[in-house]
Amino acid sequence: QVQLVESGGGLVQAGGSLRLSCAASGRGRTFSSYAMGWFRQAPGKEREFVAVISWGGGRTYHAPFVKGRFTISRDNAKNTVYLQMNSLKPEDTAVYYCAANAGEVTTQRSEYDYWGQGTQVTVSS
Repeated sequence: QVQLVESGGGLVQAGGSLRLSCAASGRGRTFSSYAMGWFRQAPGKEREFVAVISWGGGRTYHAPFVKGRFTISRDNAKNTVYLQMNSLKPEDTAVYYCAANAGEVTTQRSEYDYWGQGTQVTVSS
């Protein structure tokens, strides 16, 4: 069982930056054995993939619409995964969720085993 808690969301102007954090806790498998992903959900839309990082941090993949602006990273010593978001746009406004996957790196929402409750990011124009 893994508990995930996101933080770092807020209101920012277009062009600004935010850094989201997701702290993991729980028993059983260690944090470093999970691939970690970020997803987001805007009002009235489906939850969509943003980025994923492998258990050791050596592999990452970012959705095309955030590539070059967002960067996923992790610190296994702190049981935390991050999403650095730069050059934010109003269309990035959404609730951002982190998720843990005991399997391979994947962009598929259904493959993730544990989810946080989300953190709101609002980008004003």
